[in-house]
Amino acid sequence: MRFRVWAPAVDSAGSVRVRIRTPDGESDHPMSSEDDDHPAAEPTPGWWSASVSDAAPGTDYAFLLGDDDTPLPDPRSPWQPEGVHGFSRVYADDAFAWTDDAWTGRALPGAVVYELHVGTFSASGTFDGVAEHLDHLAGLGIDAVELLPVNAFNGTHNWGYDGVDWYAVQESYGGPDGLKRLVDACHGRGIAVFLDVVYNHLGPSGNYLDRFGPYLARGTNTWGQNLNLDGNGSDVVRRHIIDNALRWLRDFHVDGLRVDAVHALPDSRAIHLLEEMATEVDALSTFLGRPLTLIAESDLNDPRLVTERTAGGYGLTAQWSDDFHHALHTVLTGERQGYYADFGSLETLAQTLRSAFFHADTWSSFRGRRHGRPVDTGRTPGFRFLGYVQNHDQIGNRALGDRISTGLSPGLLKVGAALVLCSPFTPMLFMGEEWAARTPWQFFSSHPEAELAAAVGAGRVAEFAEHGWDADDVPDPQDEETFRRSKLDWTEPASEQGADMLAFYRQLIALRHRLPDLTDPRLREVQVAWSDDDRWLVLVRGSTAVAVNLAGERQGVAVPGTPARIELASSPGFSYRPGEVLLDGESVAVLSLAV
Repeated sequence: MRFRVWAPAVDSAGSVRVRIRTPDGESDHPMSSEDDDHPAAEPTPGWWSASVSDAAPGTDYAFLLGDDDTPLPDPRSPWQPEGVHGFSRVYADDAFAWTDDAWTGRALPGAVVYELHVGTFSASGTFDGVAEHLDHLAGLGIDAVELLPVNAFNGTHNWGYDGVDWYAVQESYGGPDGLKRLVDACHGRGIAVFLDVVYNHLGPSGNYLDRFGPYLARGTNTWGQNLNLDGNGSDVVRRHIIDNALRWLRDFHVDGLRVDAVHALPDSRAIHLLEEMATEVDALSTFLGRPLTLIAESDLNDPRLVTERTAGGYGLTAQWSDDFHHALHTVLTGERQGYYADFGSLETLAQTLRSAFFHADTWSSFRGRRHGRPVDTGRTPGFRFLGYVQNHDQIGNRALGDRISTGLSPGLLKVGAALVLCSPFTPMLFMGEEWAARTPWQFFSSHPEAELAAAVGAGRVAEFAEHGWDADDVPDPQDEETFRRSKLDWTEPASEQGADMLAFYRQLIALRHRLPDLTDPRLREVQVAWSDDDRWLVLVRGSTAVAVNLAGERQGVAVPGTPARIELASSPGFSYRPGEVLLDGESVAVLSLAV
């Protein structure tokens, strides 16, 4: 077995060893520098290699750099069974017995996405625990699940954004075989799997990359040190990232990636990392014969991310639309603090329904400057934007991690669900939303280092103190009870309120799958009428209209044309006549118009 590692931090006159651990003990094997005979396609110096005859799948190994006798995990470790500070383990990708040979993939257009966190979705907090609830997701009508990050992090539970071993799967979730079992089971039920990946920073514990070479740049972002995407040695760093993306899609049969916070990927090269990644993912998709999806999370409001490369864009499949979320959230809740300040009117919501972005080279009071770029609604299809009324960030980054279901009436919750699932965007739900879950989803971590744990807790308290929260009210991220509180309660769907909401979501999703108007991606065809004074809004998609009454009392809502039938209503107190539908307070109706 040949071991290879990029370690330019060690001079070619120095030494790199690979330590092999077997039941008979440990042995060190010197590695040879490849600087004098490196492949022409990979001219960057600093590569070391060694062949070890007694290594095989299941063998534990680590690297030792120079005179330091500290064993370090492989930067591309496929398996970290002892945690991020332990030995790496050789893993055979071809040993898993897949049963998804008939799976041909799932393209994003027309899909309904479901975001979930493996550690809190089920009682066991494992991949197998998620698989136990796939019948629920299939019955709901979900087309794709989006898993929050599962790469190896220090501790037993974490949101996933503190990962350090990008190629390894978190052992407490079930390790690499566990993830493959889940993907295989999802495909068996016709559900695609998207995976959240983080390439803009590394976690604070277990990051040894800088000991090997210039993986990190000097600048920092909100979460840590930037990756070296355009400096000396960045060819290998970029290859480290792109190969990781391809590994999930190829070796784990994952159908797509959600790339975290791409605005924190500073890259001055002519070909941006995201464009390079999209090009290689498209090539892999062609080879595999199934669609592969790249979804960006971005704060830039820049449609170039999802513009075709032939038109000068990066060629990603889609991106999240926080503007749509903010517009919908403020209309439903009345909150206007922080980044919600520019939102809150039905006019703002109408604008995002028609064009995805509200800030489109326009003034942003939260940022104190102009922000964004307009979407070309004649060329950019709506499915390229994910729309949602909740997600892990918008819940978990609240001081108490409270869901909107704890503060809104069932009627307003149904209004929000209808506007998301009948929007021109790719709808995404956050786990438990479909039954109006009452459990919070709070910020939690399990850093074993006492100093780091204290710093994380203090930072969380200080962050919310600036917004007027009492320190005693902010949950301690390191308290295991914070993690346990955030687990879904699977008895809730059987409650009266839970069952009612779940039935409504199932009907909405079935309607989206049945009515072609609701998956029509043409943004220019979207029509919206509204009244901020009377608190009503009508979204028209072809011959389908979504009439919303946000006011507390029953009123008539004007609709274009004659309603032919009500497809779905959130409350029984409705009636219709030419040009108008009468709706109870805080209710919504989806109706077909006579053609």
